Amino acid sequence: MKRKPALWPGCPYPLGAAWDGNGINFALFSGQAERVELCLFDAKGEQETHRLPLPEKSNEIWHGYLPEATPGLVYGYRVHGPYAPEQGQRCNPHKLLLDPYAKAMVGTLDWNDAHFGYHIGNVKADLSLDKRDDAPQMLKAAVVDNHFDWGDDRPPRTPWSDTVIYEAHVRGLSMQHPEVPKNLRGTCAGLASAPILGHLQKLGVTAIELLPIQTFVDDRDLVERGLRNYWGYNSLGFFAPHPLYLASGKIDEFKEMVKALHKSGIEVILDVVYNHTAEGNQLGPTLSFRGIDNAAYYRLVADEPRYYIDTTGCGNSFNADHPRVMQLILDSLRYWVEEMHVDGFRFDLAVSLTRPFRSDDRMGPFFEILIQDPVLARVKLIAEPWDLGEGGYKLGAFPPGCAEWNDRYRDTLRAFWKGDDGQLGGLAARLGGSADLYARAGRGPAVGINFLTAHDGFTLHDLVSYNEKHNEANQNDNQDGSDNNLFWNCGAEGETDDAEINVLRARQQRNLLASLLFSQGVPMLLAGDELSHSQQGNNNAYCQDNPLSWLPWDVNAAQQKQLDFLTQIIQLRRDHPSLRRRHFFRGQAVAPDQTKDVIWLHPGGREMGVEDWQEGDAHCLGLYLAGTELTELDAQGRPVKDEDFLLLLNAFHDSVPFTLPSLADDKSSWELLLDTAQDDGAAKGVQQSGESYLLQGRSLVLLHHEGRRK
Repeated sequence: MKRKPALWPGCPYPLGAAWDGNGINFALFSGQAERVELCLFDAKGEQETHRLPLPEKSNEIWHGYLPEATPGLVYGYRVHGPYAPEQGQRCNPHKLLLDPYAKAMVGTLDWNDAHFGYHIGNVKADLSLDKRDDAPQMLKAAVVDNHFDWGDDRPPRTPWSDTVIYEAHVRGLSMQHPEVPKNLRGTCAGLASAPILGHLQKLGVTAIELLPIQTFVDDRDLVERGLRNYWGYNSLGFFAPHPLYLASGKIDEFKEMVKALHKSGIEVILDVVYNHTAEGNQLGPTLSFRGIDNAAYYRLVADEPRYYIDTTGCGNSFNADHPRVMQLILDSLRYWVEEMHVDGFRFDLAVSLTRPFRSDDRMGPFFEILIQDPVLARVKLIAEPWDLGEGGYKLGAFPPGCAEWNDRYRDTLRAFWKGDDGQLGGLAARLGGSADLYARAGRGPAVGINFLTAHDGFTLHDLVSYNEKHNEANQNDNQDGSDNNLFWNCGAEGETDDAEINVLRARQQRNLLASLLFSQGVPMLLAGDELSHSQQGNNNAYCQDNPLSWLPWDVNAAQQKQLDFLTQIIQLRRDHPSLRRRHFFRGQAVAPDQTKDVIWLHPGGREMGVEDWQEGDAHCLGLYLAGTELTELDAQGRPVKDEDFLLLLNAFHDSVPFTLPSLADDKSSWELLLDTAQDDGAAKGVQQSGESYLLQGRSLVLLHHEGRRK
């Protein structure tokens, strides 16, 4: 573009940069701006070539049309307006700003003091004004052509009750896989490679939940310490895939990944961070939203708007209560569904999105809007039902249509298998799908996302190998990360050559995994737990972009046994609807012989009574599932029938004789399917009703009923 181009008036919609085949329309919301300049750059984003004032403003949207412009054009904005931090206004035209609707990124953010709207070190702090141009070190946006040949791509649309989620990191999943080409490792193309897809298919998961892939930046303090924001919870661009995850540098790579996962029968769920941005508090950089319209995009302290309300622990809170901010979030979500074909979202610190601007005593309408949206209502929506603000724990309070991470499941199952007293009542509630949390809202077990481990915290291996966190590699004097993890190292801290301890650790991992897969609700696995991946006791590896976080693929015999065991129990869950019911247990008779749909059993073979539940030092429980009288329908409306199952759990260190119940006649029998006391979980044999089965210490057993009730 050698001659100076001329902008036509253009249109206020759609927001962002939209190519129509003849030119590009630019539209940017800013209620504070007095003038907005569109800045054009060379293809590499290194040299600014033109500054063009957007000629029109309609309803606080600045817009202009650049004829003959084509995809690939690199651009940014400069917003002229008031710089009055004490009034909540922080426009600074000396700072190049990223388009909130940017679909692709060019270059990198190279940290220096020029990225801050004020003079760092000035006695007036953020009340001062920095006039240095930061464009040479700033990330830029690029215009895209959204055309892509999706062919016969179809979303799997796996029912919630059949879903098994695998939480993974795009980079960490393939970085160390020897069969993935080196140039593809750590990228979307690497994830879509045959070795990774084959692993996911063999394991049997139905959905992969990806840690943030929307464009984020590495925190300056991490970069200066030689670290990175590995997890990616530091968003700056809500439409563009993170450049580091694209081996080709093109957004089509993400689409190819989704297409390949769909062909493998696997849904794609994105972990999205709309609760805060990378701009931090009042002392943070001016990269986008802050310089465009600070008071609109962020929640500010009412009587001191220089400061930010922070319910996220990251310095600021995105203001989803503002109509244009809500529009940005909804437009972003629809883009990922319609253009990128993703199948759902997990909302980080979701409560922050529900906080109304004027009051914190009620939940705002954010999720009610999502579940009424014709595009978003058809995908999976998952809330992390808490934030760090006052009253921020809202487990069970989200509306129907939205699933929730269930941390009570995590804590109860960990405490039970750790051997804590007084856990039986909570254990029963969690195994049964947490009706105490969700039934009153008219929802079913599948609203609860059951998990034992996630990216934030110990891996499964470390959960049974450490009594203390070991986060020294994060360079915070081991002060970061939670101290309350309900862990038990089985007798030694960290790795050990003690064979007895290693046998117990492997068994405890099998106990936890089997409990998860045989509980009602939706199971979520942490990538690497199937390989007994260790982070050496680091329970907050957010900044560890290295082999500490990357999955190990050079598995030994013990790791292979764990992988085979998990594959086996996922298949068991898939084969038997009794283990993944769509409705809560009623505890009522469902068979002619008055057998209930669920019976909680004492080791003596009788139904648990009130006194049994109150026995604080009890650590053994049985669960009978009446599958032959299952009253549910499948997706085609056909009655579902299954076998009867008996799940026995023993968290005592010693063996417990468990009397198998008689349910039909004295000749009924139970066939063993699984026993975690075996190093591969395998178990065979038939046990007669009324007989005693010796349940080994720290073990779980699954049996099914061979006899038929009369």
